[in-house]
Amino acid sequence: MAKWGQGDPRWIVEEREDGTNVNNWHWTERDATSWSKGKLREFLVGIVVENEAGRCQISELKQVEGEASCSSRKGKLIFFYEWNIKLGWKGIIKESGVKHKGLIEIPNLSEENEVDDTEVNVSKKKGDGDILKDLMKTAGTAKVREALGDYLKALKTEFTMGMILPTKATAAQELTIKRKLSENTLQTQVPLGVRIPTVALHMTELFDTAVERLYSIFTVKDLVQKFSKSPAILEAEKGGKFQMFHGNITGEYIELLTNEKIIMKWRCRNWPEEHYATVVLNFVPALGQTELRLDCKGVPVCKEENMKFCWQKQHFEEIKGLLQLTTLNG
Repeated sequence: MAKWGQGDPRWIVEEREDGTNVNNWHWTERDATSWSKGKLREFLVGIVVENEAGRCQISELKQVEGEASCSSRKGKLIFFYEWNIKLGWKGIIKESGVKHKGLIEIPNLSEENEVDDTEVNVSKKKGDGDILKDLMKTAGTAKVREALGDYLKALKTEFTMGMILPTKATAAQELTIKRKLSENTLQTQVPLGVRIPTVALHMTELFDTAVERLYSIFTVKDLVQKFSKSPAILEAEKGGKFQMFHGNITGEYIELLTNEKIIMKWRCRNWPEEHYATVVLNFVPALGQTELRLDCKGVPVCKEENMKFCWQKQHFEEIKGLLQLTTLNG
């Protein structure tokens, strides 16, 4: 038997008060099944594809069977996932206004295959409408695989937070860094708060509606709740607050010029505390349509892609869907 302090350091437990999995040597496992089902629904339901002939949207997650887990051994993460997924989609042919429905089946999403090689089968109920089926088989399949890739990224980053425990060495390094930062702060007398690297975004989108209608979708509570499909708090006036997507998006109106411009302080819940970007929406009439120009400054560099996704998928495409439904029902 090894004497105290002379054994294999991978097995020594005095480095942590709880004696838990020192240096991440022991096997630990976390079930990701329930979490994954929620994430798959989040990433897949609501996907929209559109061309000059029609528009399709994945409307529901009909079936998700399988399991997922993540294991840690010797400081390395090992992932296992195997899913059989069935989705419902619906679409509309623009010229005739005829609606169709169909299914998307993903029989084997697993770590054995690359996402780009994952089998995605598209089918449609009997009748015409093959033009919509073709749209889903091409653009729809590409977006489905992209969403599956987003799920796997989240599985390997978001879900695994805390699984690799700090070792004595890394804890000492972190302490040294904190001390240096503290010393630098005292020497340079930097004011409270941390400057984070940010980027600016510019996006444009064309909507088949009048400028007055599009402006109202961003400023009328009922319409905001319809396109966001969630409760909202909205005080569309200078200094007024807003909250959308179950509190994930919050901010304040800085300026509103009716049917012309909206300027907002805007943040996501997972951004650094108290950090806001400035979002400017310009509404430009364009021959029966409206061009929306979005300029955003102050987006954290690490959240750039999330910001683009939020506006393109959760705002622009959902608003277009709302306008399409309003036109059909009107």
